[in-house]
Amino acid sequence: MKLFKLLFLLGFLVLSISACKEKPKEKVSQPIIYKGIYSFGPEEKSFKDCNGVTTFWVVDSSNKLELQYSNLIVAEVSNTPVYVEVTGEKVPSVKQDNVPFDSTLVVYKVVKITKEFPANCK
Repeated sequence: MKLFKLLFLLGFLVLSISACKEKPKEKVSQPIIYKGIYSFGPEEKSFKDCNGVTTFWVVDSSNKLELQYSNLIVAEVSNTPVYVEVTGEKVPSVKQDNVPFDSTLVVYKVVKITKEFPANCK
């Protein structure tokens, strides 16, 4: 009987310790700041990074980029390029949405938007 109690206590102790063990934290990726040229119009929402190599379709999940663009380019023609710095992430484009680019830049936050282009971004 004492052996049974001892085994029961040991089992309970092992379960208690394993239940308290901290679970590994999920890896949370930090949004990246992207700097480049943004154009917005009836059929275009594109971002070209400053190195000029890659162009992305843009999804504005911040609901601020298109609004700030429209406020900046009030009396001008749509598709007028502007310089932006945004946080976001690149994801593969969904082909069924007729997106003309392989990748999409999902914008989380607008850091900067201006008509003036830095020397290293044309």
